[in-house]
Amino acid sequence: MTQSTQLLFDEPGPRARRRIRIATVLGAVALLGALVAAVHQFASHGELAADRWQPFTTWPIWRYLLNGLWATVRAAAATAVLSSAIGLLLALGRLSAHRPLRWLAGAYVEIFRTVPALLLIYVTLFALPQYGLNFPLFWKLVVPLVVSNSAAFAEIFRAGIRALDKGQTEAGLAVGLRRGQVMALVVLPQALMQLAPSLVSQLVGLLKDTSLGFVVSYTELLYSGQVLSSYTQLLIQTFLMVALLYLVVNASLSKFARVLQARNGRRTGRRRQAVGNVPPLLTEGSTPR
Repeated sequence: MTQSTQLLFDEPGPRARRRIRIATVLGAVALLGALVAAVHQFASHGELAADRWQPFTTWPIWRYLLNGLWATVRAAAATAVLSSAIGLLLALGRLSAHRPLRWLAGAYVEIFRTVPALLLIYVTLFALPQYGLNFPLFWKLVVPLVVSNSAAFAEIFRAGIRALDKGQTEAGLAVGLRRGQVMALVVLPQALMQLAPSLVSQLVGLLKDTSLGFVVSYTELLYSGQVLSSYTQLLIQTFLMVALLYLVVNASLSKFARVLQARNGRRTGRRRQAVGNVPPLLTEGSTPR
């Protein structure tokens, strides 16, 4: 167990480890049994016949699905950039010394963390056009996702900033920097470096939120799969391919987050080792050895 995990959980003893191994084996057997049963059902209904998979060996089918994937990535990228920028401003607002600004930022975060993104999409699609705000199709999906995800990003940023050692801020103030300069030059760079794995993990959930684009008829990956299955009458095969594409992209993001987390862990370990190797200051009257 890592040191951070030991702070939350006691290390399991021999009996607990044995129960964990048994539960893992039973879970793997149950999952394998369910997979075998599913494959048997597919085979018995002819879903594994070669002719039903043959269309997915052609480039036009994959080009259509990859165009849907590209639309998903574009929507997710725009949402991520805008949500992170607004979320950072909200986090700074929640940490502000000005009470009205702190209250407004806190109210925004608490409200839109609880409101479902689907409800915000319905507001953008049906309510706002009545007041003259009729966004293009792309932004009918992105705007409500930004409103929802910026609140989540704000809490990630705020937690990362507050977790940083207060000595960093005190050291910056001690050398004559103003609080804004300390935040921009000292605190934020270190906090963002530590938060990089959490931010990348948040992108996984954000990417899945783009599947709500079917509500506004935005041709993201899932909506493209629905259209393709209606055209080819290959429902199971199409959505298995769509699931495979989601799996590849999200697994890549998760792997990237783990790499960043491991790199931050190594960097922190080297920093602690360097601090431990610093010789103690000589006190008055002492002599070096």
